[in-house]
Amino acid sequence: MLQFLIRRVIGAFVIMFLIGAFTFFLFYTIPQDFAALSCGKNCSPENLAVIRENLGLDKPITTQFWTFMVGIVAGRDFAQGHCAAPCLGMSFDSGDFVWDSIVDRFPLTLSLTIGGLIIFLVLGLGSGMLAAWKRGTKADKFVSGASMVLSSFQIYFLGAVVLGVMVYQTGWMENPSYTPFTEDPLAWATGLLIPWAVMATIFTAQYTRMARSTMIEQLQEEHVRTAKAKGMAQRYVFFRYAWRGSLTPIVTIIGMDLSALLSGAVVTEFTFDLAGIGRLAVDASISKDLPLTMGVMLFGAFFILLLNIVVDIAYAYIDPRVRLA
Repeated sequence: MLQFLIRRVIGAFVIMFLIGAFTFFLFYTIPQDFAALSCGKNCSPENLAVIRENLGLDKPITTQFWTFMVGIVAGRDFAQGHCAAPCLGMSFDSGDFVWDSIVDRFPLTLSLTIGGLIIFLVLGLGSGMLAAWKRGTKADKFVSGASMVLSSFQIYFLGAVVLGVMVYQTGWMENPSYTPFTEDPLAWATGLLIPWAVMATIFTAQYTRMARSTMIEQLQEEHVRTAKAKGMAQRYVFFRYAWRGSLTPIVTIIGMDLSALLSGAVVTEFTFDLAGIGRLAVDASISKDLPLTMGVMLFGAFFILLLNIVVDIAYAYIDPRVRLA
C-alpha cells in the first residue's frame, strides 16, 4: 500500500509538471504583448519597457518557464516584492500575486463545496438506499420519480426560481452572501443556505439514482445471495455486504464532483453572484489575464490529482481485493 501511494504521489508531481509546462507554453506562445496588457491604455514606451523587464518578458521563453516553475517551489522576486512559494506569478490586471488572489477566493468555494456535499450525500445516498430497500413499493416509485424530475433541472434555472420566490417576492430570505465562518458562523450558514439547497437538490437526485442502481446490482451478487441463504438477517446483509460493495462507483463519482466543485463552481457562483474560484477564472479569461488563468488551471489540476489519490486509497479500504492487488 505504501509503495502504491508513493508511486501515485510521484506520478502526480510528474503530471503537474507536464500540465504546468503545457499551459505555460500554450499561453505564452500566443502572439500577444503581455506587457501591454498589464500596462493598459495610453502606456508610454518607457513604462512598457519597465513592465516587460519586471515581468521577465524580456528574457528567452525557456528562461521564463524555468523561473515560473522554480517560483512555484521556492518563490520568486518581482519589482513589487518577494512572492513566496507557491508563487504562480503576478496578475496582469490587478498587479496582485496570483496565489494571493486564489487564496482570497478559495474559502467561499470551499464553503459552497463542503456545505452542499454534506447535504446531497446524506439525502442522496439515504434516499437511494431507501429506494433499493423498498424496491417495487410506492416509496421506491416516489423516490425514483422525484429523482428523475429533479435531475433534469439546471442550477441556473432552479437558482433563479428560488431567488425569485424566496428573496424577491416573499422576502423570506436575503440574497446569498459570504461571511467567513470564523467571523460569524450563523451568518456564514444563512448566507449560503440557498446555494446549498439548490446544489443539494440537483446533486441529491443524481446520487439517489446512482445509489439505488448500484445497491440493486449488489443485491443480485452471488456472495449476497449466499449470505441470505445462510440465514443472515436481511438488514445485516444489506449494510454489511451490499452497501459496502456499492460504494466503489459512488466514491469515484464523489471524487470527480468534489474536484470539480473545489476547482470552481462557475455556474453556481454566477447564478448567486458569489466571488469564488470559478468567478475568478471567468474574470481572468475575459480580461486576458494569463498568469491568473494559468494559476487557476494549475490549482484545479492539483485538486483533481489529489482527490484521485484519495479515491484510490479509499478503494483499498472499501474493497479488500484492491489491497491484495
